[in-house]
Amino acid sequence: MNERQKTGQRGEAIAKSYLEEHGYTVEAIGYRYKRVELDLIVKNETDCLIFVEVKTRKGLKWGHPSGAVSATKEKNMSKAASAYMREVGHDWEVRFDIISILLHKDGRHTLEHIEDAFFPGLF
Repeated sequence: MNERQKTGQRGEAIAKSYLEEHGYTVEAIGYRYKRVELDLIVKNETDCLIFVEVKTRKGLKWGHPSGAVSATKEKNMSKAASAYMREVGHDWEVRFDIISILLHKDGRHTLEHIEDAFFPGLF
């Protein structure tokens, strides 16, 4: 596993813990549809299905982590989300969130949870 993959895994673990601490129920981790991976799929207290893209960086040299979610990524996430919803029979409310994580050299991290970050038009 390369350094980039380790950084991504660390960020996803931090995001998962954060979501669980805030009352979300984890439904799936790393769901794959064709060549697309949905990092985290969670539900909130109203059973809204939430597809979470986690972006982790060690600095801002390449910009804020949330800026790495392109229109193409949104479209691909939408397709994968539709497949997941068909698979589990979910036909209720959905949401797309982004969790951006900055890892600091001293071991701390900064997390930003952007709820309803985008809605690419599932249906």
